[in-house]
Amino acid sequence: MDYTTKRGNYESGSDYVLEYGELRFTFNERDFTERVEQAAIKLGFVSAPLTDEEREDLVNLAVNGEVSDPASGLGQHINAAWGELVGPSERSLVHWLRRLVFRGAWLDQRVKEGELEIVFDDRSQTFGYAQPDRDWELVELSPEPSWAKVAYRR
Repeated sequence: MDYTTKRGNYESGSDYVLEYGELRFTFNERDFTERVEQAAIKLGFVSAPLTDEEREDLVNLAVNGEVSDPASGLGQHINAAWGELVGPSERSLVHWLRRLVFRGAWLDQRVKEGELEIVFDDRSQTFGYAQPDRDWELVELSPEPSWAKVAYRR
């Protein structure tokens, strides 16, 4: 790969924007909402499927860092459990929701540009990302914490 080439930014719309350094990722509402919901599931904070109102509260949390006017029981749960969800910035639920949304879009953009390929790992029975220009070495993603102990349950 020519490392002097500037990497592209992920773009699916213009409803939401996440920026990190020189990267600017823009999302349409559906894409962003689905990514936030999947991040919350991966973190063990919710289980699918969520209602539209629960998704609204989750998106408000990811975007605004809080749920000021809960639309659902999930929003009420977030506010009731706030002390366990906030913490230092790199350990907060908001940080990890945003991080997983960004990471997913970054990986998708690398696939689109041909830098990564999606592969199935027979041993773990999961999908992962391999680097074709590095003898198909798998990308190791940093592990994410679990919020299962304060998860929302209906």
